[in-house]
Amino acid sequence: MRKNMTKKVVAILSGIIMALSVAACGNTANNTAASNDAAAVESSVSEITGSTEVAEEAVVSEEGDTQSAPEETASDGPAAISNITDVADVPLITLNNGVQVPQLGLGTQIQRLEGDASEEGRKLLNDTSHDAVVAALQAGYRHLDTAHGYFNESGVGQGIIDSGVPREEIWVTSKLWPSEFGEGVTAQAIDDMLERLQLDYLDCIYLHHPAGDYIGAWHDLEDAYRAGKVRAIGISNFDNYMDAFNQIMDEAEIRPQIMQIEGHPFAQRKEARELAAQYDMQVECWYPIGHADPELLENETLTAIASAHDKSVVQVILRWHMQEGLCAVPGSTNPDHIQENISIFDFELSDEEMEQIRSLDRGDDGRYFNINYKLMGGFFTSLNE
Repeated sequence: MRKNMTKKVVAILSGIIMALSVAACGNTANNTAASNDAAAVESSVSEITGSTEVAEEAVVSEEGDTQSAPEETASDGPAAISNITDVADVPLITLNNGVQVPQLGLGTQIQRLEGDASEEGRKLLNDTSHDAVVAALQAGYRHLDTAHGYFNESGVGQGIIDSGVPREEIWVTSKLWPSEFGEGVTAQAIDDMLERLQLDYLDCIYLHHPAGDYIGAWHDLEDAYRAGKVRAIGISNFDNYMDAFNQIMDEAEIRPQIMQIEGHPFAQRKEARELAAQYDMQVECWYPIGHADPELLENETLTAIASAHDKSVVQVILRWHMQEGLCAVPGSTNPDHIQENISIFDFELSDEEMEQIRSLDRGDDGRYFNINYKLMGGFFTSLNE
């Protein structure tokens, strides 16, 4: 990997410094010149290590296992202005690089409008996304989740501007589609993404699906992270394809800070969550209310718990996510529902109620999206603009 070459260069230059220092000690007349030469070489070492220090921060044991996560680099580059704080009682979750993310956010995918690729269709999609973002930010949300594959980044970006909420107070996530994967290709795709959103940096960028050249894409994400174009980098749906997951973990210079998966009471994803914990990654759930499946929203256990707290079933489910330590990004375009979804921090589920909800888990049988990427990964390598 690239970091191994850096280590070799640093080792060589460090040897030169030592040699010059020894020479200086043995010859008083040459002390000043030797010291100057050593200082020059040491400066070169600093320049090299300074440009790659993020990649070297993970400490590797003799067995080759990563022992610690890289430190945050957001203080360098455009992301230095970030000022995420807790608003509307939404807790902040600290990622493995020290960056904090609001635990509850707005999912902006509007699947019912994605099918119309005409100019009018895309305008309706982005206008609707814009209005949802404005409503959410004005209701106290400070976490937005979008993606290139949602075809609504321009609407989300304009909504941020029109909301009146300072950009640096908002956690903005987007995702790269597999057609944008590859070294150099992904770098340009990140710049294009920032342009569509009218932003100077993103708080998180995911690789959306484990297909295409995800390793090349990950290296470009690492470079964007070092440059301060993004504050955290993550993987989405990689729990569905362990070959890709393991390759990312083995070859990454900077391991993911966050992993996005399908998660809700019918599919609580215990194994995926244990895997994330093993690598010190935060889990964020899409479909947190089970794609609004009536079977889930009308479940007797959830209905009884909701009645006991004078809350809706949706609010109980989202509260369960919060108490499980999961981030959740429920989607809605209805201002009343958007407000309802964030009004979950004035009550708490008991231990017994949490266990009752945990008992609803159906494992993989409870999932709504469970694709075999090994067989169907090619489907994700194009994007219908």
